[in-house]
Amino acid sequence: RRRLFAAAAGLTLAEETGARASPLAPLLGAGAGVGVFDHTAFDALLAKFARKAPDGVVRVDYAGWSQSAADRNSLRRYLAALAGVDPRTLSRGEQFAFWANLYNAATLNVVLAAFPVSSIRDIRPNFLAFGPWNQTVARIAGVDLSLDAIERDILRQAWRDPRVHYALNCASMGCPNLTLRAWRGADLSTTLDAAARAYVNHPRGAHFEGEALVVSSIYRWYAADFGGSDLSIIRHLMIYADAPLRQQLARTTRIARTGYDWSLNAASGRS
Repeated sequence: RRRLFAAAAGLTLAEETGARASPLAPLLGAGAGVGVFDHTAFDALLAKFARKAPDGVVRVDYAGWSQSAADRNSLRRYLAALAGVDPRTLSRGEQFAFWANLYNAATLNVVLAAFPVSSIRDIRPNFLAFGPWNQTVARIAGVDLSLDAIERDILRQAWRDPRVHYALNCASMGCPNLTLRAWRGADLSTTLDAAARAYVNHPRGAHFEGEALVVSSIYRWYAADFGGSDLSIIRHLMIYADAPLRQQLARTTRIARTGYDWSLNAASGRS
């Protein structure tokens, strides 16, 4: 089965048969357009309310954002602008950027609507829900979408690339960083690699406790995306690991345990 390649972004795309298998296949289209979406409105909001702390984790000033009606409205307008686009008219790299930015912006909007909360898992539309991931957050090209659908049925299905997981931020300390600038198709592969390196080389991505390898639970939850075994996950980590982590990984054959911090990635104050 042949694969398509995003020449501009350098991303390996899903096999066509896999994309058609998605329940949201009509949104994915048979190919790609040439359009580009302007994400500068999201850039401005990220520049104002997101910042990297000394520990390397990007935190969001939800308190300040939630108190600013103008900035809350700016985020809603950005989401409305995304909803007015048929992503199939965009170039393939821009499609990825569209979906990743939609996921991250919609997540921020969900948290801001419920703030203050200590964890995104506390935002539950019903008693059976484990967080807000299955509630509708956007309507794109006539299709109602949840965060889970954007991640699982669109990004993971249409782009069989493990770097998808470094593009999405679930408003938690254990998650890969929220980017300080919106994703773009033009430099997508470069920025995805940078996001992967930042996460893998941070203790919440991978670290050793003595000889025991501890990794993020993301690598267990989505093990199939990283090859399905401890060794394949370790090989993935080695692609992005700096020394001495890379040397330690080279001597390791198994993952001792996993962990994840679900506390909100909230900033304690403005700086």
